[in-house]
Amino acid sequence: MTYLEQPSPELWTERQSWFERELLDREQEGSFLVSEQGCALIGEVQMSYCAGAWVSVIVLAFTVIDAQIRETEDPGFTGNSKCLLDTLGFDERFQELRKHRNRIIHINPDAPAITVDQQWDDRDELEKEAREAVELMLEAFFSNPGV
Repeated sequence: MTYLEQPSPELWTERQSWFERELLDREQEGSFLVSEQGCALIGEVQMSYCAGAWVSVIVLAFTVIDAQIRETEDPGFTGNSKCLLDTLGFDERFQELRKHRNRIIHINPDAPAITVDQQWDDRDELEKEAREAVELMLEAFFSNPGV
């Protein structure tokens, strides 16, 4: 099972370098208000990304977004993530990631969000989706400049 094997050290390093470049590019833009939980979870996203655990990256990336905006943008908000994204003016890309994450974590036996065949056959597409999720996660994470 290729997708369950540990990535080579070279592939891990390549993925880690991409992730850290994306992170560093945004960090250098200034000072930001950041979520403590979101910061901790970014490490989990990075490890999952480097390991090639694409579905986990998608789920965790939205979790970071949710933690970040709840803690730094609207700490008193009590509604759901859809309403929070709408209230704060995040665009449809974030809603699509939320919906994708929801399809993964809220099981629908008639229409599974991920199948074993996809894990085998669609690795490149899953990687692309994970990369896009990371990019959105970082966009949201670095959206609240500090003073």
